[in-house]
Amino acid sequence: MTVAEPYEDVGSAEEIGVRLHAADNVVVAYRDLDEGTAAAGLTLRQAVPRGHKVATAAIPVGEPVRKYNQIIGFATVAIEPGDHVHTHNVEFKAFERDYAVGADVTPTELVPDEERATFQGIVRADGRVATRNYLGILTSVNCSATTAKLIADQFRRPGLLDDFPNVDGVVALTHGTGCGMAADGEGLAVLQRTLTGYAEHPNFAGFLMLGLGCEVNQISAVADEWTIHPATPVRTMTIQEQGGTAATVRAGTKALLEMLPAANEVSRTTVPASELVLGLNCGGSDAYSGITANPALGAAVDLLVRHGGTAVLGETPEIYGAEHLLTRRAVSPEVADRLVERIRWWERYTAANNGSMDNNPSPGNKAGGLTTILEKSLGAVAKGGTTNLTAVYGYAEKVTDRGFTFMDTPGYDPVSVTGIVAGGATVMCFTTGRGSVLGCKPTPSLKLATNTEMYERMAEDMDLNCGVIVDGSASVQEVGRELFQLILDTASGRRTRSEELGFGQEEFVPWQLGAVM
Repeated sequence: MTVAEPYEDVGSAEEIGVRLHAADNVVVAYRDLDEGTAAAGLTLRQAVPRGHKVATAAIPVGEPVRKYNQIIGFATVAIEPGDHVHTHNVEFKAFERDYAVGADVTPTELVPDEERATFQGIVRADGRVATRNYLGILTSVNCSATTAKLIADQFRRPGLLDDFPNVDGVVALTHGTGCGMAADGEGLAVLQRTLTGYAEHPNFAGFLMLGLGCEVNQISAVADEWTIHPATPVRTMTIQEQGGTAATVRAGTKALLEMLPAANEVSRTTVPASELVLGLNCGGSDAYSGITANPALGAAVDLLVRHGGTAVLGETPEIYGAEHLLTRRAVSPEVADRLVERIRWWERYTAANNGSMDNNPSPGNKAGGLTTILEKSLGAVAKGGTTNLTAVYGYAEKVTDRGFTFMDTPGYDPVSVTGIVAGGATVMCFTTGRGSVLGCKPTPSLKLATNTEMYERMAEDMDLNCGVIVDGSASVQEVGRELFQLILDTASGRRTRSEELGFGQEEFVPWQLGAVM
């Protein structure tokens, strides 16, 4: 999908919006438009907020509304040219899509090794490449969460880390589960896979695994699955064995203090961009997401893949209705089948909980102009660029394939990002139109604003303004190249806005599946 020229007839007095494909029957308003505005051969029959849609042709009842040359919904009443097109006159309905497996697969033209982009990474003893250097406290159960935070708080005392400038900090990753669950169910398996992904993450130089002692999620059961180099210091303990909270805080603090000298003995060195694993997520989306930030991120992904790197797209509910654009790029029927199987699972999952896939657009999404999940997904999938889909992973599975990949995660941002980081993402890119402020330690998260107004209002939270695309001062490809360089700079140690503000500890939220007992 490419951004087309602004919609205007020859001789029109002013532009009213952007048409994304010649076959579309709506355009997206550039600005708040008053009822009676006459432009581009249309007279607006109602006021239309910025980012919302205007009909450019008559759409009979039951006929599809088209944007991106794709169906985003169906008219519930007769829509006339100049009408405001939104939830009041458009509905979501399921319809058949042509998956055309592999139809758009093309050879990937890799940049020669000697010409590939590089960044300043931290190479671990086992060859893994980190972008940050943290010590972590992982918790087996919610019952150890407060104690873990008390230990992490000890390292926020002024001066304590001054002698260890190469250590980015000590982070406690706590969660709301770990007990009251089946000892052999899907919920426990997902939690343990998530914790394993963080334990093995290259951005941790060492960590403490902390439990209560009597929980279902026993530390020994998790630790037995870890593949961790002997040079990485690891300690495990439980509050019950240590003799209570205060004793555990003392013991945990001592254990981490002993790890600091070794953790500090690192330096950054030049490594190729092929060592990067880039996570892709969006949150607080608006109608500009699919026009500016998401396509720009997709352009950066295409560059990263050409340089041999890896990108991971998530949020399965937010590709629903656009999955056929990914199956067309699947390198094998097996990859396409796994993606479609996850779509079918979500249909069953939402139905079993008396929901609908169209429940996904939030009130903020709708206020920003997104009408249905179909419209949201068609914009969201643009984050994945245009290259081949090489693999599909389950939640928090370790990502081992190169190129553009997909991970099955919920649309809820903290849960999605947690799974992608557990899979190995060493940099996250997060697009937002309404203004999201999420971080995800130990991985840096770049915030990409979809529109200039929000960027200027929340400049202290945003890392890049992609609104310049719709403003007309830069193209998707130009912003994509700028973003690619920003990703490399971030991987080299440049701090993101969310890092400066201290985000990333509370946003660790593993996907909780199964019965709570």
